[in-house]
Amino acid sequence: MTLSTSALSQRSTIGDSPRRREDARLITGAGSYLDDLHFDGLAHAVVLRSPHAHAWIHGTHTDAAQRAPGVLAVLTAVDAAHDKLGPLRPYAEANVQTGEPFAFAPQPLLAATKVRFAGEPMALIVAETQAQALDAAELVEIDYEPLAAVTTGAAAQAAGAPVIADEVPGNVCLDWRTGDSAGVAAAFACANHIVRLKLDNHRITINPMEPRGCVGQFDAASGRYTLHVSSQNIHINRNHVARALGVEPARVRFIAPDVGGGFGAKNFAYAEHALILWAARRVGRPVKWIASRSEVFLSDHAARDVTAEAALALDRDGRFLALEVSSVANLGAYMVGAGGGVQTYQYVHLQGTVYRLPSIALHVVAVLSNTAPIGVTRGPGFAETVNILERLIDAAALRFGFDRSELRRRNMVPADAMPMTNSFGFQVDSGTFPQTFDQALARADVAGFAARRRESESAGRLRGMGFAYHIKGTGGSPDENVDVRFEADGTISLITGTQHIGQGHETTFPQILAHRLGVPNERIRLRQGDTDLIVAGGGHGSSRATYMGGTAMWRASDRIIAKGTALAADALEAAEADIRFADGSFVVSGTDRAIGLIEVAALGRARGEPLDTYHAWTREHLTFPNGAHVVEVEIDRETGRVTLARYTAVDDYGVLVNPMIATGQAHGAMAQGVGQALLEHAAYDPGSGQMVAGSFMDYALPRADDLPSFDLGFNGTPCTTNPLGVKGCGEAGAIAAFPAIANAILDALAPLGVEGIDGPATPDRIWRALQQAEAR
Repeated sequence: MTLSTSALSQRSTIGDSPRRREDARLITGAGSYLDDLHFDGLAHAVVLRSPHAHAWIHGTHTDAAQRAPGVLAVLTAVDAAHDKLGPLRPYAEANVQTGEPFAFAPQPLLAATKVRFAGEPMALIVAETQAQALDAAELVEIDYEPLAAVTTGAAAQAAGAPVIADEVPGNVCLDWRTGDSAGVAAAFACANHIVRLKLDNHRITINPMEPRGCVGQFDAASGRYTLHVSSQNIHINRNHVARALGVEPARVRFIAPDVGGGFGAKNFAYAEHALILWAARRVGRPVKWIASRSEVFLSDHAARDVTAEAALALDRDGRFLALEVSSVANLGAYMVGAGGGVQTYQYVHLQGTVYRLPSIALHVVAVLSNTAPIGVTRGPGFAETVNILERLIDAAALRFGFDRSELRRRNMVPADAMPMTNSFGFQVDSGTFPQTFDQALARADVAGFAARRRESESAGRLRGMGFAYHIKGTGGSPDENVDVRFEADGTISLITGTQHIGQGHETTFPQILAHRLGVPNERIRLRQGDTDLIVAGGGHGSSRATYMGGTAMWRASDRIIAKGTALAADALEAAEADIRFADGSFVVSGTDRAIGLIEVAALGRARGEPLDTYHAWTREHLTFPNGAHVVEVEIDRETGRVTLARYTAVDDYGVLVNPMIATGQAHGAMAQGVGQALLEHAAYDPGSGQMVAGSFMDYALPRADDLPSFDLGFNGTPCTTNPLGVKGCGEAGAIAAFPAIANAILDALAPLGVEGIDGPATPDRIWRALQQAEAR
């Protein structure tokens, strides 16, 4: 039996753009987000947070709070120590390249003797209602001795700076030099041109639509914990939380049905994950905590916050000779998540990006400060790298009289030199960088820019154009697995260890499996978000899901077809060598005799030889999405307001499983990049260490009227490191937008003599730059 024409028409495969199947559920209110879940006997928790950025703790008094109406427990560091709870440790504890241990202090679940950032958890109050817990929190008295605070990398390293943790002398977690320092010195000595810049890739707060939160349960009979959690990495986070609780990972279950965005802020474990499970065990009831938006600003992992002094050496013709970078990463109060790993792997991996750079020398420093810990957001490490080089190229072009586009084109690795191996020995498998760049310039109508600039000038506005070429390694956690199960009702359960948090995997993952197995998409049900469903998982981060999960699906399909071929040969009374698989059926070559995959699965189930297949794999390589983004801005001379007039991009994401969904992911990343470039800054008062951008009154996210209509094209070159040919598509705009917009602003301001601007390019900053230029 073969699939009917109608069945085939129901199958959307790789390259199609069916509507997202999850949208009907989500937009009609049928989603299962954390706050939608119901639990009998639910108690509510409030986290009492430190009002100080740096202080000794001399005593915590909870008697009044414990007597307050409805209060079930008031838990402090003393209680945590009594129950032998451990701290949270970094996911990377040593230099990825050298094995040298980082200097770090583990993060306590509740501060015991010292507080290190404003917003650090001090106590957990559990009550019958959230209102009662909030009221009781006001009755907890803590004796603080405030200390001087530091909020920047430079301040943390200054002479006489307060020591944040005894385990981290001088507040320095790592101080590492790598690369070809001798080659760089020689190149700089003979260079015709050298350009130097100081750059601040400023701190941002992530702000997913659904705040962090969790509901904890403890089953006394089995001794097992269950956490319903808004997280994008449940298996690995579960393991870290289990360690803090002092139990084996098998005794902790994480469930994350629908997650309202993550963007990196939900990549790693937080103190609240362990605290809420512990509280559930203590009070014998389910306990719920969901962060307020203020808590998101104060305590969520932030991102970026890297300063750099960088220099680029060029010969007479503008060919790049060497790059030298000295950077300081402000990790916040604790090295959490992959903080040190980002600095010693992602940040190092693609120095030089898509350009031929014979010699590169890096000096990488990471320090603690009295600010919220740094985690990740789209493009961690790679975004900082791209920003440095793209800003240097524009500065060199302006200073030494080169054409900006020609300078890039002259130094790009050509398509016939792929795969390329950069000066650090990392290989990029595929890409046509000059062609992609030229396509973007043509699509952006660079030839017509001069006329558009004159139009702007006639209206009293400044206009500038900027571009940036991005590249990133995607892959994240190196291990992934899938379990494909053929159910008795004729459906197929696709169980994955990677999660969807809004990217459309409920649509794209069935497309991949439908493509391989030739079955209608409607037969495939994606199941995910539960550590009990599958043994392991790398979560969603680093745009890894389609590459890692998709490869596991592809290889599992190979095994399913091989097992099915043997069963079909027996059922059709033919030799296995005569069986071919196509369009969901096993066919005897040269005949019309065939049997469908679902029928074969039923036969296998009846014979005790099911087609169900589990496949786990470990990657050896990354994928490398890349592309060119071209931006035009207009600047109002009177107010300093920057308007995005045009935004054009051509990206290489390899094979597109679903072009519509890939486009949506790219648009979202562009919007996030625009936010960093023009609006967002997680700013702290340098004296007190208090966050001064702690609400949406002070921290502006991009809105629809801040964005132009994006013009996005694709120039995909199939990736050679996976059988699908895909490359991660979720981060490009967040990497490219920041330097492209900065370059466009500086192009607009260059006639006035403005040579530098650090983001965000708010009207106030631009207005001040204009006033200073006029004064000069």
